[in-house]
Amino acid sequence: MSDKLKREKLAIEGGKPVKTTPNPPMFPGGIEIGEEEKKAVLEVLDHRYLFRYYGPEEFPSRVRLLEEEFAKKMGIKYALAVNSCTSALISSLVAVGVGPGDEVIIPGYTFFATCAAVIAAKAIPVICEVDDSLTLDPDDFERKITPRTKAVIPVHMRGVPCNMDRIMDIARKHNIKVVEDTAQACGGSFKGKYLGTFGDCNAFSFQYHKIITAGEGGMVTTNDQLLYDRAQEYHDTAACWRPGGPEKRFSSARYRGELFPGVNFRMPELIGAVARVQLKRLDGLIEKMRKNKARIKEAISNIKGIEFRRLNDPEGDTAICLVFFLPTADLAEKFARALKAEGVEANSIYNKGVPDWHIYAHWEMILNKWTATPEGCPYTCPYYKGPEPRYTPDMCPRTLDLLGRSIHIDIPPQLSEEDCNLIAEAINKVARAYL
Repeated sequence: MSDKLKREKLAIEGGKPVKTTPNPPMFPGGIEIGEEEKKAVLEVLDHRYLFRYYGPEEFPSRVRLLEEEFAKKMGIKYALAVNSCTSALISSLVAVGVGPGDEVIIPGYTFFATCAAVIAAKAIPVICEVDDSLTLDPDDFERKITPRTKAVIPVHMRGVPCNMDRIMDIARKHNIKVVEDTAQACGGSFKGKYLGTFGDCNAFSFQYHKIITAGEGGMVTTNDQLLYDRAQEYHDTAACWRPGGPEKRFSSARYRGELFPGVNFRMPELIGAVARVQLKRLDGLIEKMRKNKARIKEAISNIKGIEFRRLNDPEGDTAICLVFFLPTADLAEKFARALKAEGVEANSIYNKGVPDWHIYAHWEMILNKWTATPEGCPYTCPYYKGPEPRYTPDMCPRTLDLLGRSIHIDIPPQLSEEDCNLIAEAINKVARAYL
């Protein structure tokens, strides 16, 4: 290392920033929206076919086509399009039989919607630690199982696959249903199999921050026809999905448990049209992010004092972000501030003073067990036979420690090779000063 590099002043101390090129926003598919999406939307408008079951003329439902194409892409039997990933989670939980008196295990690092879906399904969320992959810790998952545990929701957080071998083994051993939350990892895989195809029912997101997007929207996937039927029933209270079309929706149930009151989580045709085009972009987006991440990671791999986030399957990582850990939370916060001054959008994931609904310690509504009505259900539900749930900000200390010591950098597919080189150069520059 040259004396010049050793003496280089950090930008946060008045030195020259390493990176002055603009940082693309982390909307991987959103930034790519173009003429194909416009054409798809205009086709729907031209035919005035805005509702998936019928319109003024014959026209193939774009939502139905999306379901067929998504199922084929993922290698799974059934795909059900809904209006959000939260809706997909709730529909999945209802489909697998989660209800009053049940517990559902979720990780302490996930967007709040994962937890909210459990409450919406009238069950009790049980918050579990994450491990150094920042996904559900299989050991803590098994420790948290009780006779009331009905399901677990492994979340492939920040695009990285959970350890699905361990999770599925534990779940099957204890007869627990699995609902994968694949909101942030569409197109990722574990040991060659797409994420969102391991669980009994699974959920995807097309919200604007996600890898592919239609602004909003989600998908339920399953290999079980009974679960598919139940998810359909719940997502469409009008029962238009029933065999024979809308005119047959009032027919008698074909089997016990097929028909029950549901809600309206249907996906609109305009969303389906955009999502179909975006699905074709998925592989290309992930390929670019993987290439960008590999380039940055290789250039910083010799830095002593940093520990990369563990990947349960490196080949299955969607590569939407780079995460590494530093020895202390204070150092991580200092390191992130210095990187920002160098022109790199970086942050430490957990900060007590910065509310983030991706971290359980900030879920004030859950910690205080606030509910829409004063009765306090599901916490006070007479069907729940366990002790009253107790939530505290420090109940998952390892999760907070890992997140507090982390450095997180988004990896948009729109980064150029120069951008990647400059990000790596900035990380090396700050590391020389602080490590």
